[in-house]
Amino acid sequence: MAGAGVIDDYVTALDRRLRGPGHVKDDLLAEARDSLHDAAAAHRDGGLTEEAAQRRAVAEFGPVNAIAREYQGLLGLAHGARTLRTVMLVLPLTHVMWELNRKFWIGAWNDFDAPPPDWYLVIARLNDISAWVVAGAAVIALLIGRRLARTALSTVTLARLAGTVAVVAVGLNVTGNVAILAGTAHLDAARLLMSPPVAAATVVSFVIALRLAVLARRCVVFSSV
Repeated sequence: MAGAGVIDDYVTALDRRLRGPGHVKDDLLAEARDSLHDAAAAHRDGGLTEEAAQRRAVAEFGPVNAIAREYQGLLGLAHGARTLRTVMLVLPLTHVMWELNRKFWIGAWNDFDAPPPDWYLVIARLNDISAWVVAGAAVIALLIGRRLARTALSTVTLARLAGTVAVVAVGLNVTGNVAILAGTAHLDAARLLMSPPVAAATVVSFVIALRLAVLARRCVVFSSV
């Protein structure tokens, strides 16, 4: 390893160990590189050669594995916070979109041939409020996370907490959507095909929910160090 490339090789090795949002990762690597070059410059001013100065700077900065763990926690936390903000905004908007679409194209639901059973009414009510409950949970998690970030709690732990909340929130939303869809199909499957635009809105809602599920899963992956 050439002396002039000691810092570059260190940053490259750090880059290979990190997973997460590209712009956050680039900022962390740029910050690390700048800090290393500043430290190396100070050691050169103290009389060390270029290679020795860079090696000293790298040694003082810390082992790659230890720094990667710290940075990975920051990446996981950044992705978790972004996912929670997305859940907070997108799920209520998706629910409102579907309801407005349904009211415009179908209007009020016609009564079932027979009164729906209690279990269906429970599912329907829970599904109606699930988007708002999940959004509220995301807001609370963001607020609590911001307070915890000021404590000695590690970024890795905070990232895992954010990922857990995201996975549970998205999981509840997907479960509610699947439950009401399956329940409606069981009682009166024709309702699912009453309006092509509403059916399309339902498909869009599921696509959005599945995309959020992917983001939630990445929260867990990015916080695994």
